[in-house]
Amino acid sequence: MVSRVTTLAFQGIEAVPVDVQVQIGPGMVAFTIVGLPDKAVAESRERVRAALHASGLALPAKRVTVNLAPADLPKEGSHYDLPIALGIMATIGAIPSDLLSNYAVLGELGLDGTVTQVSGVLPAAVGANALGKGLICPAASGGEAAWADSEMDILAPRSLIQLANHFQGTQVLSRPAAKLQAPPGTLPDLADIRGQESAKRALEIAAAGGHNLLMIGPPGAGKSMLASRLPSILPPLLPKELLEVSMIASLAGELADGRLTDRRPFRAPHHSASMAALIGGGLRARPGEVSLAHNGVLFLDELPEFNPQVLDSLRQPLETGEAVIARANHRVAYPARIQFVSAMNPCRCGYAGEPGHQCKRGRRCASEYQARISGPLLDRIDLRIEVPAVSARDLIAPSSGETSQAVAARVAAARAIQTDRFRTLGLSARTNASAPASVIDQIAQLDVKSRNFIQDAAETLNLSARGYHRILKLARTLADLDGHDSLTRVHLAEALSFRGQDLFQAAA
Repeated sequence: MVSRVTTLAFQGIEAVPVDVQVQIGPGMVAFTIVGLPDKAVAESRERVRAALHASGLALPAKRVTVNLAPADLPKEGSHYDLPIALGIMATIGAIPSDLLSNYAVLGELGLDGTVTQVSGVLPAAVGANALGKGLICPAASGGEAAWADSEMDILAPRSLIQLANHFQGTQVLSRPAAKLQAPPGTLPDLADIRGQESAKRALEIAAAGGHNLLMIGPPGAGKSMLASRLPSILPPLLPKELLEVSMIASLAGELADGRLTDRRPFRAPHHSASMAALIGGGLRARPGEVSLAHNGVLFLDELPEFNPQVLDSLRQPLETGEAVIARANHRVAYPARIQFVSAMNPCRCGYAGEPGHQCKRGRRCASEYQARISGPLLDRIDLRIEVPAVSARDLIAPSSGETSQAVAARVAAARAIQTDRFRTLGLSARTNASAPASVIDQIAQLDVKSRNFIQDAAETLNLSARGYHRILKLARTLADLDGHDSLTRVHLAEALSFRGQDLFQAAA
């Protein structure tokens, strides 16, 4: 007799069905798992054997063969424990095999028979729902599985015994409730920052249009403080964005107690991060920081201290909104539509251009330091601003800056305009920064004078085609903040001022 249990394997955030086939037949006593299992799957033999023994069951003294089909798909992770155990239990008659056909199953087993939390339950629930099946998952992960569909049949047992009793009718497992993280404490407020009015303006523009931002200034000028306050003015995640972000976090095992949050991700990796940590990869091609920041912010402090090759690996995700990890035996793509925010000192000593400071190495110090950032990466950054040192007068004077709540209201209004515009055009884009090049001329709406102005500016500044389009997108955001339907020369001039061409003349 062969029992079949459906489980799921992961390719990116997509869940692929896997058929767990269990046969117990005559032959030498053995427990064999086939179907390209990795080390974690192969070790499930001992976990399943111990969990069944702890639940009052024992493997028969026969040959047990488990096939994970399709056999040419690599199987990774410990979530195959529970479907293998249930397949064995169905084969020996401990649970009805016909009931298992209605569910997809995943979960890790402890030696005492408990069902332990695993990664990827939310995308597995979405995949099972697409197959028209329910889901059996660990109790600790039931809260995230419940988000897939309010009508979906979900069982979240704490142990094998609980699940067996449920199928035998002696115990009823209730459907888990969807869990949401409690709102975080008060976020850092823009009102805490003294001075830096132009930098605050740039931060508001970046938030309103989803634009990439680079801040250059001496140590202690407040660059990291400004970046840490960006989440306080960003709008909450939309339902579709929330699901995308949570599926990636679930695969990475970063959903605490299976609870989701509507806060946009804010990831700030250290400058020692490797390419696999930033873009994704490793033995199992896990998502990197750029994917964990999907629909949110990736903040790189001390930008030139990152490995130049690691920085240049960001160029494709910034352009396509996708991180592609290619391996010899498979290819994985993770969503990575991010807002890229970075900060850096003007030179290695940190004070190039500051009044009263003279570097011993002269302009060479700044040029070599800034040259660690490639031109193609800089071309993808819409706003490049200088953040000067804060004067003692600004620090002593009472704070009179706007609160994050006031700025967030303007950002939300500008984003609502963009959402309506792209919905009318039948596009999936939500911000000006993510608008495709094919509609830029349509949404920019330049008159003759404005067109001549931007043409002269593009020739003078030697703007690339990408740089030209990004200027128009940035000007469109400025017009949205002002509530204007069309662009004016004022919007174009302000957008050009944020390109910061002079900041990198030394590097050039």
